[in-house]
Amino acid sequence: MERIKRKAAHCWKMFQKQRQLWLLCIPIIIWVVVFAYVPMYGLLIAFVDYIPGMNIFKCNFVGLKYFKDFVINPMFLQLLRNTLAMSTLGITIGFTAPILFALCLNELKEGWFKKTVQTTSYLPHFISWVVAGSMIFMLLSNEGIVNDILMRLEITQQPIPFLTEGKYYWAMYTIANIWKGMGWSSIIYLSAMSSMDSELMEAGAVDGMGRLGAVRYVILPAILPTIVVQWILGIGGILNAGFEQHLVLGNASTQNYWDVIDTYSYRYGIQLGYYSVGTAVGLMKSIIGVGLVWATNWFCRKKLDTAIF
Repeated sequence: MERIKRKAAHCWKMFQKQRQLWLLCIPIIIWVVVFAYVPMYGLLIAFVDYIPGMNIFKCNFVGLKYFKDFVINPMFLQLLRNTLAMSTLGITIGFTAPILFALCLNELKEGWFKKTVQTTSYLPHFISWVVAGSMIFMLLSNEGIVNDILMRLEITQQPIPFLTEGKYYWAMYTIANIWKGMGWSSIIYLSAMSSMDSELMEAGAVDGMGRLGAVRYVILPAILPTIVVQWILGIGGILNAGFEQHLVLGNASTQNYWDVIDTYSYRYGIQLGYYSVGTAVGLMKSIIGVGLVWATNWFCRKKLDTAIF
């Protein structure tokens, strides 16, 4: 009890000391409460047989019925396989790519070439998936540029059906995500590198440490906390395997490979009007994500001495 009182007194003291900052934050706090927390009462839809237009509290309470129905659904294992497969590719290859790209950019000397590469790498982030999907179709369709080059070089005799065969979908999805997000994601690592102590690099150079040695013993340890934080957040979103990408790039012939939990929730919750099903699936996914964040944060704090909280 005394410990709680001391913490409360400390918090009150800090609040009084920073009251001007808190006053500035009041509009933001109100916005977050109104638009982020108040609508959360809608999660009750997952536990009732919701009828649109009817008061949630007047709907029939069904408990965990929709959660159980989703788990025993014959499609559950396929949805879980697709979600975990693409998420794993994202948090391994897709997570590593921005780090490697940032290390390469850091090695470039300041000048027009470095600025051009950086600006060019950021541009795909600002392109919508509709436009990006059109570009991918132009590249990978049977009459696209990629197949045309492969056939001209006689690497293949017939066009490769990148867009209509499911076995190519996961690789296409991963490469498209890397292309679209690598430059933008590298910004945070470049910022971490810019805050490094230059004396460490100079000391390493005096000791004869080469560029690879500098990366291994100076740069990577310096940006490790940033990498760990990003990795924790990435693990928390392991059940988020994209949404609009699949609606743009996917088709009926590849649905067994692109249909993930989010697209299932959208299809049943929005398109077919089963709002309780969609809410239950989304809530279950969010709870698992929070649990993974806590578990990963605990592991990183114990093993790497770095964590978010």
